[in-house]
Amino acid sequence: MVMNTLILDGYSLTIPTLVNAASQSHITVELTDSARAAMQKSRDIVDDWVKTREVIYGITTGFGEFSNIVIPNEDIETLQENLILSHSAGIGSYLDRNIVRAMMILRINALAKGCSGIRISTVETLIDMLKYDLIPAVPSQGSVGSSGDLAPLSHIALALIGKGTILLADGSTSSSGEMMKKHGIEPVKLQAKEGLALINGTQMMTALGAFAVHRAKQLNDMADIAGAMSIDALRGTDTAFDERIHRMRGFTGQMITASRLRSLLQGSSIRASHKEGDGMVQDAYSLRCMPQVHGATRDAIAYVEHIISIELNSANDNPLIFPEDKAHLEGGNFHGQPIALALDFLAIACAELGNISERRTERMVNGALSNGLPRFLATNGGVQSGMMIAQYTAAALVSENKVLCHPAVVDSIPTSANQEDHNSMGSISARKIHTILDHLEHIIAIEFLCAIRGIEYHHPLKTSDILNEIHEFIRSQIPETTEDVIIHEEIKCMSSIVSSGDILTITKNLFHISA
Repeated sequence: MVMNTLILDGYSLTIPTLVNAASQSHITVELTDSARAAMQKSRDIVDDWVKTREVIYGITTGFGEFSNIVIPNEDIETLQENLILSHSAGIGSYLDRNIVRAMMILRINALAKGCSGIRISTVETLIDMLKYDLIPAVPSQGSVGSSGDLAPLSHIALALIGKGTILLADGSTSSSGEMMKKHGIEPVKLQAKEGLALINGTQMMTALGAFAVHRAKQLNDMADIAGAMSIDALRGTDTAFDERIHRMRGFTGQMITASRLRSLLQGSSIRASHKEGDGMVQDAYSLRCMPQVHGATRDAIAYVEHIISIELNSANDNPLIFPEDKAHLEGGNFHGQPIALALDFLAIACAELGNISERRTERMVNGALSNGLPRFLATNGGVQSGMMIAQYTAAALVSENKVLCHPAVVDSIPTSANQEDHNSMGSISARKIHTILDHLEHIIAIEFLCAIRGIEYHHPLKTSDILNEIHEFIRSQIPETTEDVIIHEEIKCMSSIVSSGDILTITKNLFHISA
């Protein structure tokens, strides 16, 4: 989808809009008139407070443990710049450019609410950086998820003032000052409150969370498709997906998954042969309970989507400014606990998709469980190993995901001389969910590779029309063979297919199944 102008007002940003915009370069962003008016009102009040020497945290005082130190007017600009310099303490590999774009969009959107007292011109410089694809290099580690994602956001602000680094599309870096000069952008000279307004927020964990929700929804749908193919490969039954069963329990995700599986398997001659044949009454849980397991993950994703959708449009600065009352209120909206809890939950839910997928893979390669398929799906077992070690790989990834599911949010460490004595660690929750999703892509890819081989052994019986089209699509990129091949290459190719979402387009077009 092509992104035109992204309109931000602080209230109406959605996950699909954010993901679509942040996945593109040279984004045109505009603030609404109402956002500009609100921003100007709060800025005017900040200027008045500075003139009257009112003591306000982060405006005329130091930060954190230094909040009891009042700053002279002549040092206020230095205070804001020093904040950015000293807080740019991140380490580790750089965040992907699309994540940093999302962080910039989210920060602009939060500032557009008019509760932060920042100048419109400062926000417009961020907008210009997006327009010219000047994406700051932001180290991925260093945030404890309270007082916001301070270190990551500081690296964005550091680029904004011309003292940071730009991450180019080819992975190289360049001075932000030089890149801004090249495009005619004047680096910002921060004034009162502006440094704090730029870095006090949850934009890193929220950006990663939005992309995680997007990926998780896609992989949940892909797991349904891979699972349906595995059912036919294992000559399973669709009785367990009968609508009446799932209506009697009532979980939305469960009913959706059962409906998808019924549609995917409709018309399969392999399934029909099983009904007439071997007398099996019910399948193993990894087949029979897909609606309950995949569906529970679907419901979990919906919950996390709800949480992230709220945070996209939240004001998470401190202090917040309320122009109508001429009030500044010190609080803790920067605390990442809601996001951290949700993303730890999402990690568990997505890891479970991998857990049950690997169990289906095991059944297809295990001659004692595969309902007639050759051991390890090898044409000439003994001389060939077939998909034996592919299952090892899936098992290794599943095991690693279990380790990654340890919740980050329960491991708070105090900071800032115990002034900040409870932190969410939400950025860690946000980073590790993407590692889990990377693993899940590979696990589902391995199940697909086994399932299409299994279905081929049932020739001349065919799977359903829709699954057959998916089968042919995969085989157009991974040719069928009766020989052992370098499985690593097949997994890489199949993982790319899984992550692309192309298979979901096929299901959406043919059966109107939600993609």
